[in-house]
Amino acid sequence: MNMTPASAPHCPVCDGAEQVFEMAARGHDLYRCGGCATIYVHGLPSNADVAAMYDDSYDGATTGYFAKVDKKMRRSRGRVRQLKNLVSPGARFLDVGCNGGFVVEAAREAGFDAWGLEVDGVSLAYAREHYPKNQYFLGLVEDFQPDQGFDLIYTSEVIEHVADVRPFMAAIVRLLNPGGVVYVTTPDISHWRRPRDLDKWDGFNPPVHCVYFNPASMRHLLESLGLEVVKKLPAFKPGMKFIARKPR
Repeated sequence: MNMTPASAPHCPVCDGAEQVFEMAARGHDLYRCGGCATIYVHGLPSNADVAAMYDDSYDGATTGYFAKVDKKMRRSRGRVRQLKNLVSPGARFLDVGCNGGFVVEAAREAGFDAWGLEVDGVSLAYAREHYPKNQYFLGLVEDFQPDQGFDLIYTSEVIEHVADVRPFMAAIVRLLNPGGVVYVTTPDISHWRRPRDLDKWDGFNPPVHCVYFNPASMRHLLESLGLEVVKKLPAFKPGMKFIARKPR
């Protein structure tokens, strides 16, 4: 059903007011934007709620990625090898949502001036202890005010956790140097391999995942903030990978 204008939430991606009720799932109402088809949780959490949600989210840095560090580091080094040719040697690198600092360390090993940003203090403490040669910031990207910008910003499987996706991505654009590149990945709710039953899809997890993009809505977000989409990389699993550049 279409919502009345007085009660309609606005789309967090395109700010459209024409919304359609999609479903009730796991105690939350989800809506689909009539413009860009983004699906999102109605009653999105605040930034403070999100920060609290991810406080020590890996049980003292022992579960998830932390339980398979060697595998995570191999994957991180491979990802950095794929991206390093997009910028000049010795460029400044920032991982937004850096978790335990694995990609940050891989970037440093590859010759970057490497930085990481994270809202989970326990995860960041792990990064500082195990990969101390890098620079880190604890907090939201919107609050990060470094002395210099960055040439390559990496944010993988983070934006779907963010309620205010436009301010989040706008902050990343602000931090990019002219000509700088952003690499962003997120689940793709429209992917052909996504299970028909959303409850069987590991990318569906409201309210932890609160915004569900399709490639068109991600492209709209990037381009509406002044970025030029360079490439959408193929993804066999139900996700998307975009590379976009800030004009000089």
